[in-house]
Amino acid sequence: MDTNTTEISRNVVEAYIEALSSGRIDDAKAMFAEDATWTLGGDLPMSGTWHGRKGIFEDFLGLAFGRLDATTVALNTTNLVAVGDTVVVEWTSDATARDGGHYHQQCAGFFIVRDGLIAAVREYFDTDHARRVLFAA
Repeated sequence: MDTNTTEISRNVVEAYIEALSSGRIDDAKAMFAEDATWTLGGDLPMSGTWHGRKGIFEDFLGLAFGRLDATTVALNTTNLVAVGDTVVVEWTSDATARDGGHYHQQCAGFFIVRDGLIAAVREYFDTDHARRVLFAA
């Protein structure tokens, strides 16, 4: 396995996480390829495959963070493993929902890095919890 590719991939994903956690959205957005994809399974309003920087940041993440008080969002990486162009990350997301409920999510994501940019993400989390806290009628 090419250790240089692994190190580049790890550094890109760690920099993305740090930028997003610090609220530097433009910096986080710049770490994605123009044609990147983000896929979330399930049947939530935010489930599906989102395409491009605009689709990922404005539509997908915009929908997710729009349900939360942005000043309360705390992301914590609990595990990160990189091999070649693939980085697997486990993290927790804590925040206060717009209606005052507590959102605590345990997430996992597979990040694919190509040419120094994030090309694809496949994310997994408890969609039932998200539905109850973020998308309840």
